Amino acid sequence: MKAAMLVPRVTADPAANLDRVEQMAADAAGSGARLVLLPEAVLTGLINNDDPAHDLPLGQSIPGPATDRLGAVARLHSLWVGFGLFERDGDCLYDSAVLIAPDGSVALKYRRNQPQWHDTAADSAIYRQGTSIEIARTPFGSVGFLICGDLFDDALVARFRALRPDLLLFPFARCFTDGSADQARWDAEEMPEYACQIVSVGAPALMTNYIGDSDIEECPSFGGAFAVSADGEAVASLPLGVEGALLVDLDKLL
Repeated sequence: MKAAMLVPRVTADPAANLDRVEQMAADAAGSGARLVLLPEAVLTGLINNDDPAHDLPLGQSIPGPATDRLGAVARLHSLWVGFGLFERDGDCLYDSAVLIAPDGSVALKYRRNQPQWHDTAADSAIYRQGTSIEIARTPFGSVGFLICGDLFDDALVARFRALRPDLLLFPFARCFTDGSADQARWDAEEMPEYACQIVSVGAPALMTNYIGDSDIEECPSFGGAFAVSADGEAVASLPLGVEGALLVDLDKLL
């Protein structure tokens, strides 16, 4: 079974971003993928600024327009689709991820537990975190999400590992403060730290990061996609700054 980690360029237009994500998922299915994973906050970018008037409209309900659209893609192509988005629940905002099953239903919803997607001064009645971790049973094993900074919370990783997952889905949004897509720095300094944490998870991981637009992000995400074995080896990768898809054979990773 093939999986595809998709790296789109995220613009200031959420509708165009959804169109692009939908097309990339369909194209990946046409290339043989039966699971696709998209980055954190892929419909908007991680562009929240802790002003509810700006941030709440970035969110969508789950289920909602995006899950409906990508659910239709899932049904058409017998595809599993994982992606990250801002979730709005009333007047609360979460950094969430969903896994859509081939019948178009939401098989798993996860709310990021770790709070560093917003400032510590953000209104805690609005900017919320999840508390639970769950896994979904799929034809390719038991899978679950961690999002971005969750991976570096050792207590959270231990809770996730206790569920005995077969695969970690890891959408993230990562940038360098100088706005670069510095591959050498990533390879030498950053990737080893991520790989070490994945070893702690005890399961292989699929990782994907979007390419941000400098017009909407002060620190634009630099992209990149990676398939990492349970022992921390990056067995396949898509270079930073490259829009596209990384296809891997799950049978060789699991």
